[in-house]
Amino acid sequence: MKKTVILLLIFIVFPLLGLAQSIENVDFISPIHNDVSAIKKDGKWAFMNKNGDLIIDYRTDLVIEQNEDGAYPIFYNDRCKIVEVKAGISYFGFINKSGEAIIEPQFLNTTNFKEGIAIALKVDKKVIGENTALGKEMVNYRYFEVLINTEGEALYYLTLDGVNVVLDKDFLTGVPLIMSKYIAKDLYAVKQKDNTWSLVKVKM
Repeated sequence: MKKTVILLLIFIVFPLLGLAQSIENVDFISPIHNDVSAIKKDGKWAFMNKNGDLIIDYRTDLVIEQNEDGAYPIFYNDRCKIVEVKAGISYFGFINKSGEAIIEPQFLNTTNFKEGIAIALKVDKKVIGENTALGKEMVNYRYFEVLINTEGEALYYLTLDGVNVVLDKDFLTGVPLIMSKYIAKDLYAVKQKDNTWSLVKVKM
């Protein structure tokens, strides 16, 4: 019986000890925000909780943002931005506090979440014809400023015309800017083509 208890303790305790990682000799530790803190080491970033436990291991796809006390990745509404470069173009998504990609990188830019909503640049593809000689579709891409929830669902289009975009690194040389901005809950300012602003009240 005694041996059985000891064996059970070994099987239970040792795996738990294996999960613990000491946080030493790091380059930067951010203040706690949204109950977690960003840690930098050897050019990679991770997150720890308020108990000092590492909850997201070191990785290179976290988006670094300028904050009042330094530049580091940050969580808002339990979501942190990630970036993936495909064919020379940056696409943005979000992870949760388990490090899972809840919103796969698909947007040309995003804001952080506020009250469960973020503004994102969503790419829409439209087939406008077919090149019969090459056997390929002729497509047009436009991006729209949309409101998304924490699952990545587009809830509301802030812009209706969209912006034509060529998804080629030689044409799209940087991250497009988001022109709309959050004012208050369900209230957004949208910049028009003539540089004036319109106020949009959103009901979702």
